[in-house]
Amino acid sequence: MTKDLFSIDAYHYDLPEELIAQHPCSPRHDSRLLIVDRKKESFREIRFMDLCDEMQEGDSFVFNNTKVIPARLFAKRSTGAKIQIFLHRHLGQADWEVLVKPARKVIVGETLFLDGDMEAEVIGAADDGVRHLRFSQPERLEEFLHQHGQIPLPHYIRGGQESPEDRENYQTLYAKHSGAVAAPTAGLHFSEEMLQRLREKKVYQTEVTLHVGLGTFKPVQSDDIRQHNMHNELFILDENAVRELGQRDPNRRQIVVGTTSCRALESAVDSNGMFHAGSYETDIFIYPGYQFRYVEALLTNFHLPKSTLLMLISAFAGYDLVMEAYRYAVKERFRFFSYGDAMLLL
Repeated sequence: MTKDLFSIDAYHYDLPEELIAQHPCSPRHDSRLLIVDRKKESFREIRFMDLCDEMQEGDSFVFNNTKVIPARLFAKRSTGAKIQIFLHRHLGQADWEVLVKPARKVIVGETLFLDGDMEAEVIGAADDGVRHLRFSQPERLEEFLHQHGQIPLPHYIRGGQESPEDRENYQTLYAKHSGAVAAPTAGLHFSEEMLQRLREKKVYQTEVTLHVGLGTFKPVQSDDIRQHNMHNELFILDENAVRELGQRDPNRRQIVVGTTSCRALESAVDSNGMFHAGSYETDIFIYPGYQFRYVEALLTNFHLPKSTLLMLISAFAGYDLVMEAYRYAVKERFRFFSYGDAMLLL
């Protein structure tokens, strides 16, 4: 029986809970890498560090250099009731779009009180717990976040409870531009030793910026995935990135690191295969039937069942091959999700 690839149920798979990684490998590059050859429909496994040996001079990686902010905050209402605030998107100056839990009684016009003499006025409200906040002291908000905020770990990692090591572990080594509320996790495997080896081999490193937001992780709640709407996410291409992307050698391998980098590139490339520097927003949702316009090789982690990211890689490598690879990874006890192992789709 042929699967309906527009049905959310097509993207379910069984995963034993003990395969959900709670901590990263140490060192980072000791994780496992499942290499999936799309043409041969074959799998092979290597140590992630050994990816250096697979690369040749003139090959390249495309990294997302966004930096995760301590986006989880706690506040009190005037009644004394405690709430959780999850920063989602900076709207400019003092204003942020946030998720509030519990949100039902948090209304426009009220003031929320945070530790450290910070306040936030609710100036807008939308569905799904989304609120528009205006912080009282925007000039010290970055400092405030680092003092009072928590790293927004996914719920499947220790119930979202941060440990001191997560400030370093849940950040890529090449993170530069603050703004993400979740890590581009495919990049977590790259250690400084590995990055240095790649530089010595003259493997190029191109950087783009996509500030990972709720759009990447919003659950699909409709039975027909085509009815799902993504949140907008900000991405930036500078002149260096545009030049390097435009000069890609068709005879050399370019690996795009992570679904976030992939979404940025597929959103930005024009009909002539060209890129243009600037800041953009994207709500691109890639699922089977999508025709990729630029990305030719993709490095990614293992994703949650029924997630938009699993749909993206199914579009890239073919649904049947991806689901077969996931069954293989479960059987061989790979580690899954943000702190887990990785997959390279060639």
